[in-house]
Amino acid sequence: MSNLLNAERISIAFGTRTLLDEVSLGLDRGDVIGVVGRNGDGKTTLLRILTGTLEPDDGRVTRSGGASIGYLHQTDDFAPDETVRSVIVGGADDHVWAADPNTRSIVQHLLGDVDLDARIATLSGGERRRTALVRLMLAGHDLLVLDEPTNHLDVEAVAWLAEHLRALQQGRTAMLVVSHDRWFLDAICTRIWEVHDGIVDGYDGGYAAYVLARAERSRQAAQIESRRANLLRKELAWLRRGAPARTSKPRFRTEAATALIEDEPPPRDTVELRRMSTSRLGKDVFDLHRIELRVGDRELIKNLDWSIGPGMRIGLIGINGAGKTTLLRLLAGEREPDAGTIKRGRTVQLGQLSQTVGELPEDDRVRDSVSANVTQLATGREVSATSLLEDFGFTGDKLMARVGELSGGERRRLQFLRILLAEPNVLLLDEPTNDLDIDTLTVIEDYLDHWPGTLIVVTHDRYFLERVCDVTYALMGDGRCVLLPGGIDQYLDHRRAAPATAATAQPEPDAAPVPRISAAEERQTKKDLARIEQRLQRTETAIGKLHDQMAEAAADYQRLAELQRDLDGVTAERDTLELEWLETAERLS
Repeated sequence: MSNLLNAERISIAFGTRTLLDEVSLGLDRGDVIGVVGRNGDGKTTLLRILTGTLEPDDGRVTRSGGASIGYLHQTDDFAPDETVRSVIVGGADDHVWAADPNTRSIVQHLLGDVDLDARIATLSGGERRRTALVRLMLAGHDLLVLDEPTNHLDVEAVAWLAEHLRALQQGRTAMLVVSHDRWFLDAICTRIWEVHDGIVDGYDGGYAAYVLARAERSRQAAQIESRRANLLRKELAWLRRGAPARTSKPRFRTEAATALIEDEPPPRDTVELRRMSTSRLGKDVFDLHRIELRVGDRELIKNLDWSIGPGMRIGLIGINGAGKTTLLRLLAGEREPDAGTIKRGRTVQLGQLSQTVGELPEDDRVRDSVSANVTQLATGREVSATSLLEDFGFTGDKLMARVGELSGGERRRLQFLRILLAEPNVLLLDEPTNDLDIDTLTVIEDYLDHWPGTLIVVTHDRYFLERVCDVTYALMGDGRCVLLPGGIDQYLDHRRAAPATAATAQPEPDAAPVPRISAAEERQTKKDLARIEQRLQRTETAIGKLHDQMAEAAADYQRLAELQRDLDGVTAERDTLELEWLETAERLS
């Protein structure tokens, strides 16, 4: 392999705190390395030292003389009067830059909704971020250093970016990636660097392999506290029981993983949580009837009928601007529908995590902002406020810091903690993973595993959504909100097929309009959809039970063969039901 850069015994400290202590590491062409660690542990500092934008206190970094390095910072340095076109393609006309298929694909997928002649000063933060990413990717660097590249990207754009970066890696482009998006890290990385306590530990493979290796180290060395180890084992168990793609990495050792999780129960008992949720909420949470939501002349939601019951854990996805946040505001009572009615349960106690952190009192100290000394969580378990603060990373001097002095990630953590202490029975989470490190996300996921209530999550973080939610709905951008039995993969397949479908579905000029189904047929179709959804849920439950039984019968090959036949039958039934659901849903579109 051709070496791009090496760091030899680099150290750096800020005040009395040492972020990196005699760290040595190297990077070769074709390496794709994910950099993980808690907020403030030195991830961005490491990137700045390796790229030469910051000098270490001790040690040295050597870089290949002919290598070109591109750095995506968390903030950009654009001049306000520049246009998007001048930034990304040097002002070239469309017919010039679009002649290159690679350039055309990058611009289309990341800036398809942005006017290339718009001034940088008129762009939103997300549009500026995507512009910086496009500029970097079009420059043809040997090493891409990406600090949170998936910020402001929807789930479709993240999937495309992962595929594009994998293609670049095959072409020997090296990458250093800081991201809290665990699905993204697992999709592209060949190694993981964990920055903690002044050192950098290296792990082969993607995020799933990192979780396994870290759990093994934790068990063998017995140096990590039991709470953290339990979280890792729980996450590993979920990874091993999840989609096959997560376990397909060649370095993910199946035997070691099975040994680690053989006594680990599923992350949550859905049936028991639903029972507890019903006792706290009754039968009704939200009942939406023929809802319409509009922004100006644009229709976000059209004729939506949706009944949300106790204990449901719903993930909501869609392209930027599809109306996800607007729908959450409707459920929270912050806006009224333009048409239709919404009924909220009388016992609903709402907890809402918005995308902003302005709700926190700036002058309060962290410890004082958490009013309760001891609180009883919804599960009945009593915990002290101090214990919760420690779980969420607030220890030592941070307890007495003013809220206004906290970083964005720390404010986000505190905001979520305060919501938990209010003991809500309905949670609305709008982009809850913003600014949070992976360790904090695992703590939040653990609390949600034991939280009995109705949960609705809007997020572009595919890993978090699949981890905490049982079903996924999508706002399709045409006024529809549809269930996705096949999850995010089904949504991405639909989005990929959408351009071709639109191109072939244009009616002839003289064609007669397609008649809309009658009201009676519409009611019957919705009943059919509800029936199919119930059967789909039963098959998913059956598949989960069969997986558990297969794990228990790992040494009984005859029993395993019988269970595999049962699993094949139930899986085939699920596939048939998903196709039936899609065909039925088409009658409503």
